[in-house]
Amino acid sequence: MISDKWSASAVAGLISLPLEPLLTREYETDPARVHERLRVKYGPVAPVELLGVPIWFALGYDEVLHVMQNPREQWSKRVDNWRAYAEGRVPPDWPLLALLRADNSGFHDGDRHRDLRGAWVAGLRPFQEPGSEQARRLERAMVRYCDDLIAVMAEGGPTGWADLAAQYGRPFPLLVANHLLGVTIERGEEMVEDHWRLLDGPDSAAAYQRLYATLLELATIKRQRRGDDLPSYMIEAKPDITDEELTRELLMLSGFLDFTGALISNVIFEMLTDARLRPTVSAGAIEETVNRVALANPALANLTFRYARTEVRLGRFTIAPGDPVMLSIAGAHADPLFASALPRDNVRSTRAHLAWGAGPHRCPSQRLSAQMCAIAVRRLLDRFSTLKPAFPDGELPWRPSPFVRTLRSLPVHYELNQAFTGASRPEPGDEPSPPAPKDGGTDGGDGPPRHGLRAFLRRLLRAQ
Repeated sequence: MISDKWSASAVAGLISLPLEPLLTREYETDPARVHERLRVKYGPVAPVELLGVPIWFALGYDEVLHVMQNPREQWSKRVDNWRAYAEGRVPPDWPLLALLRADNSGFHDGDRHRDLRGAWVAGLRPFQEPGSEQARRLERAMVRYCDDLIAVMAEGGPTGWADLAAQYGRPFPLLVANHLLGVTIERGEEMVEDHWRLLDGPDSAAAYQRLYATLLELATIKRQRRGDDLPSYMIEAKPDITDEELTRELLMLSGFLDFTGALISNVIFEMLTDARLRPTVSAGAIEETVNRVALANPALANLTFRYARTEVRLGRFTIAPGDPVMLSIAGAHADPLFASALPRDNVRSTRAHLAWGAGPHRCPSQRLSAQMCAIAVRRLLDRFSTLKPAFPDGELPWRPSPFVRTLRSLPVHYELNQAFTGASRPEPGDEPSPPAPKDGGTDGGDGPPRHGLRAFLRRLLRAQ
């Protein structure tokens, strides 16, 4: 029931309401405080201003889940359903417009979305299916990539200083992407660097054009000569997909990489600073640690817009057809109605979090992303005996972003584990990872010579 206080404003249009600016300095440093203030003032849905544009900001758990599940297809991801955009009221140079206009499955509905998503599910299946040869080969490659990044970070000696976000968490998924795409490091060096520029540009527009051209060439090659890789499996699953469509789909890897790198950095940060996570880390339950961090500090804090197809009641407001709603995963997880039910002190946390999405647009690479994060964190624990934050929590720089919540830098003092023999500590039911080959050797057909990769990593990390 809506109180008298809300009876008038509940039906007011978005543009007629006073708007709260969202991307403020306070939001960058302490988004939880902003969420709490908006919740107290407006309830589970608030009218906000995002980079000069009015939107609805949903931060109630039930409301966010409801929109994600899209009952009776009340919500659309297609930008042409945004009334203000269709009426020319969104500036053509608005910073997020290029992303929202992307012509790929992330911004489609209905049959086209289902067909393209089906290609993703089929393409990723060999790499996410436990026990498959592709999954085992990818796991070996991921362990090697972690070892190579650690080797480059620790070239100064057995003790020293490193940035676990810029030098480890973020570049690791870029190397995994090359493996999925079926390219060698020699061919993929520029792709890795352009993925990075696309996410952090100043050269993001040019990086996008180069990356599009490279992926279009790759799609053409894979159609003619299939391989044991993601684009080949996607073509096999959807033979009528055009090279241009496949290229636009593969460009979504940038977002997947950014999310996964952010998740890795967030898990490392929480592992180093939150005593409540230490029992799960000490017990070797890295996957559960990832799950708990996805709940407490989701890397994808907010999702891209949904647009109401019809008049919809959401929270205390009536959402008009064509209004944009941004879903806050971080806000939903902090909703008292949801958070108060969580066993905070229990080693096993709830899996009802929304970090992987829900409904038709649920992340198709959830298992792979979680596995990448678990391997990256486990390998740090294997290779280092000591990792201590080099700066107080309050001085660490967070990336300003409307969607991703993660650190730009995570500096630590480290000490290498001198007793490390090359074998990873398996979790119950896991097979041990094989010893990493010596620097300069090959990797048994699963990747490039190690010396070439490490030389590239030195150049890449120096450039950052």
